[in-house]
Amino acid sequence: MRFVTAKVPDIYVEGLDELVRRGLYRTRSEAVRAAIRELLRRELWRCPEGAAP
Repeated sequence: MRFVTAKVPDIYVEGLDELVRRGLYRTRSEAVRAAIRELLRRELWRCPEGAAP
């Protein structure tokens, strides 16, 4: 994996932290990777929801 730095609004970080607190993701990084994967699936790969590329 590669390391990427991004600036995001505080509200996004708070949302990520809440997802981790709820146990939906183990870390912020895991949640961000899931969000990026979904964006790429929807916008670039055009795969149906739930299907792997």
